[in-house]
Amino acid sequence: QVQLEESGGGLVQAGDSLRLSCTASGRAFANYAMGWFRQAPGKEREFVAAIFATTYYANSFEGRFTISRDNAKNTLYLQMNSLKPEDTAVYYCARYSGGDYYSHTSYQYWGQGTQVTVSS
Repeated sequence: QVQLEESGGGLVQAGDSLRLSCTASGRAFANYAMGWFRQAPGKEREFVAAIFATTYYANSFEGRFTISRDNAKNTLYLQMNSLKPEDTAVYYCARYSGGDYYSHTSYQYWGQGTQVTVSS
């Protein structure tokens, strides 16, 4: 059983930065690609970024967000800079299982999410 746990969310002001973390249980973390998604109230879950041998970003986030990982710590990160009120959402990490990297259906295991709220 894989467990993912996000942390690092909070309430910040527009223009601030946050770093989200996602800690995974198990010893096979390094073997899997990982992704970040987010979901705002009343909206569908949205792809943010994924990390394979290379990294992928949704167009809206490239240049502001950076995905990275530390396999020795079984941890995935999302560095978010220049935050905007429209970035307010619950952010989820997930383990890739196959398919299109930008589709939430391609990820099998999910964390419970961490809330990010950006005030104007």
